[in-house]
Amino acid sequence: MKRALPFCLTLLLLLAFFPLSGQEILKPFVFTPQWTPQAQFAGYYAALEKGFYREEGLDVKIVHPSSTSSAMDRIIGNQSDATTLQLAQALELVDSGIELVHILQTSMNNGLVLVSRTDVSPLTLTGARVATWRAGFAQIAECMSAELNLEYEWIQAAEIINLYVVGAVDATLAMSYNEYYQLLQTDLIPSENSVYRFSEHGFNIQEDGIYMSRSAYRKDPDRAQRFARASRRGWEWVRDNPEEALDIVMTYVKRGNTATNRILQKKMLDEVLRLQLDQKSGRPEFRLVPAMVDQASDLMYRNGMLKRPIKIEEILP
Repeated sequence: MKRALPFCLTLLLLLAFFPLSGQEILKPFVFTPQWTPQAQFAGYYAALEKGFYREEGLDVKIVHPSSTSSAMDRIIGNQSDATTLQLAQALELVDSGIELVHILQTSMNNGLVLVSRTDVSPLTLTGARVATWRAGFAQIAECMSAELNLEYEWIQAAEIINLYVVGAVDATLAMSYNEYYQLLQTDLIPSENSVYRFSEHGFNIQEDGIYMSRSAYRKDPDRAQRFARASRRGWEWVRDNPEEALDIVMTYVKRGNTATNRILQKKMLDEVLRLQLDQKSGRPEFRLVPAMVDQASDLMYRNGMLKRPIKIEEILP
């Protein structure tokens, strides 16, 4: 027994420093979506809960932003490794001097809609008061207003639907997968005449993609690509298993105290998945479209939102 003891200790030390195969040390990765828990981020929840990140050798933590710490605050402060951004947001940030790397595109279409309170097209309401988000997301709408000489007066608010319902504005912006469904639940149900869908009128600029700071990406490009690969797999699983995906979403919704319900989250998920389909191929393609990047850059530069045009190469790995 006395001779066996040193051997056992040696074996334990070897196992501590050299884990057995199948017990790979997972690389930590913190992901922060740009908003509170909801079906917009179902693919990432699924990738975590179904073990896709772990299979890629990653220990992923999903940390949502708070009222005091936005997703970009966390990226800039090195508290998170990646976040989701709309393409227009990403271009603004790059223009401000923040170097970003795009690692996965989920949205293939723009989900922005403009809804008037009367049964007329918003394009007939020159000079109208239009509700928009205080947090942003309206770059393409502002470009559209300028390009078509509509001269909208933008009224910023945290709860834009409230402004619409009480008649404080003539129209409101909305996301087709979120606020638009909230409008359909009010007594002021908009008609199709009053809805302008940006994706159908020459302003189809891609939205959500995953971005990292270039410095974080350079530290471990392989880790970034593993995260992107597992995230795409998560979205593909959601498309094949929407009801089980909703179960997962509702777990995150309840944990984050998001004011919503399963019916709204199902509508959101259905629309988010629709927006992921390329209009030509009819399939989710998970890629940035160079022409859309050029269009967004040209629109924003022409209307004073960018100091210079930004090329797609500036945000690719």
